[in-house]
Amino acid sequence: MNALEQLRTMTTIVADTGDLVAIERLAPVDATTNPSLITKALTHPDKQALLSDNLNRFNGNIDAVIDELTIQIGCDILKLIDGRVSTEVDARLSYDTEATVDKALAFMEAYAKAGVDPERILVKIAATWQGIKAAEILEKQNIHCNLTLLFGQHQAVACADAGVTLISPFVGRILDWQKRQQNRQIVPVEDDMGVQSVKLIYQYFKQHGYDTQVMGASFRSPEQVLALAGCDLLTISPELLDSLANMDVEVSRQLSPDMAMKNMDRVTLNQVDFDAAYQQDKVTQNLLPKGIDGFIAARDELANTLKAMKK
Repeated sequence: MNALEQLRTMTTIVADTGDLVAIERLAPVDATTNPSLITKALTHPDKQALLSDNLNRFNGNIDAVIDELTIQIGCDILKLIDGRVSTEVDARLSYDTEATVDKALAFMEAYAKAGVDPERILVKIAATWQGIKAAEILEKQNIHCNLTLLFGQHQAVACADAGVTLISPFVGRILDWQKRQQNRQIVPVEDDMGVQSVKLIYQYFKQHGYDTQVMGASFRSPEQVLALAGCDLLTISPELLDSLANMDVEVSRQLSPDMAMKNMDRVTLNQVDFDAAYQQDKVTQNLLPKGIDGFIAARDELANTLKAMKK
């Protein structure tokens, strides 16, 4: 078996793309998208008729059009996979619990009208304190959430305590930060802070019996992916999935619930504790706001494309 085939025996593979052709070809269990990927998918020349049609349907209401297109892409993806799709709440709402809940409920209503089983949807929310609280409210209504833009242990702990279904710690972005801070071009995978972060979170969750699943995300190389073989899920770009499929190496399990783990005390964080931990975590301080801004910029790019079509 190639590296990807071996990895599939240990980990649920998720496609990190909105490209329907790639999803059909790669046959992942789940798929996850973000505004950047949705924008890339919808600005393809083949999608111009769809954009135009939705503009007419919603009388040029750009936010309504983007939400509708996001749901349509989600439905299209679900036709090609057996598992779940993650649909992301507008990143502009990342610090507003009530608005995030309202948007998530609107998404679920739209999927229900399209005949989609709610068990196949993960509402994707930025892992701010407000986002985590929104997810806690939604999970109590059996609406499953994927907390994204996760860089710090404090975010992971708060998500687990909130009972969220899934978290997406960003491996590659932490590595990028590490390279900048340490002025290094190459970091061996054993020294990779992004890989180490996911391993620590995974061990903490398994040691304390949390049901929240860990899905490593934002990878920069096949080596990073394989360093987390055995993680609950891994969301991987089509390019890296192809690289793994072409690798003839033996893949060994790196993570397992029954592996020996360091003893970590269980902690519970209130908002004061969470904010204090954030202030001490330079990685999250740097990357969380940038990540939110990046998702907002991607949505704005799509909005500008739609506005140009209105003229």
